[in-house]
Amino acid sequence: MSGKSTDHVAVVGGGVVGLSVAWRAAAAGNRVSLVDPAPASGASHVAGGMLAPLAEAWPGEEELLELGTTSLDLWPGFADELARAAGMPSGLRTDGTLMIGIDGADRGELDTVAGHLAGLGRSVTRLTGRELRKREPALGPAVRGGLEIPGDLAVDNRLALTALRAAAEAAGVEFVAERAERVRPGAVELADSELECDVAVISAGVRSGDLHPALSGAIRPVKGEILRLRRRATALPPPVRTVRGPVHGRPCYLVPRDDGGVVLGATQYEVGFDTEVTVGGVRDLLSDAETVMPGIAEYTLVEATAGLRPSTADNLPLIGWLEPGVLAATGHHRGGFLLTPVTVEAVLALLRGEEPGALIKATDPSRLGGQQ
Repeated sequence: MSGKSTDHVAVVGGGVVGLSVAWRAAAAGNRVSLVDPAPASGASHVAGGMLAPLAEAWPGEEELLELGTTSLDLWPGFADELARAAGMPSGLRTDGTLMIGIDGADRGELDTVAGHLAGLGRSVTRLTGRELRKREPALGPAVRGGLEIPGDLAVDNRLALTALRAAAEAAGVEFVAERAERVRPGAVELADSELECDVAVISAGVRSGDLHPALSGAIRPVKGEILRLRRRATALPPPVRTVRGPVHGRPCYLVPRDDGGVVLGATQYEVGFDTEVTVGGVRDLLSDAETVMPGIAEYTLVEATAGLRPSTADNLPLIGWLEPGVLAATGHHRGGFLLTPVTVEAVLALLRGEEPGALIKATDPSRLGGQQ
């Protein structure tokens, strides 16, 4: 790859990562084609939009935490640039996150997170149930304790996707509304034709494994069901901050939206490519949310959807060369939105023929043992 501004880059996949790579690569002077029959759909359309590396930190995932916090630091600048390029808001919310626990086991899990972060030199504030309710009056009496993580952010995923599409179009990205069948050096194979290119970037989520032999079997789908609720006039307002944590052992999060809505999630199943919403999943999500915020029972249920997180064995994404002319930027599991800025910076560096930095080394697809 020469890194010249005349290079033709084909980005395969139009989720948050693919749209962002296409926009920024075009803004850098490349000719860019984005191949996707339905951009801004899939897991990115379903996502809650949490930017929460500290809240999701867990022992044994230190590399993922470092990658996530680095990307989180890039998000405000990325959001500002996106808003200017798109001429509309980016959807970034900067109100922070509260982690809550209900029973003793839940609070023990929060202790593990707090202790792990403290061991890495990252402190969080422990709060009693009363202190939590002082910050967020909508929380119910069942919430007995928690952690305040002001640095973790959130983004309205659908507003951000709309802005990314607008920014990409303004930068001159060509949208190819076809399904890619295979990717090889020099071309993206479509159903009845080929799109020639200098470099192809695979960012097709759970479909990425079908597009190149080096990714075969490397990405598995992890199903997540999400509900979207809207406050009715007679109901209490939603929390200002993202509220998340275990509820009797089940993960639960409530992410507010500027229009009075709340995104509620998320279940997690290893069930292949099933995207049907189940009665049990909806029941559990609503029951846990009502435990955290009793007033949510007065909200309107607007939407129930399910998406497929593109997951790897070690939960780290795949960012790097698969072979000359073919790059991977996929496998982000539940961190697609969070890790977008750091992924984009790495891909742009690789397109210029540069090394993306030591932090990205852990995400190199070579760890899979496939062809490079």
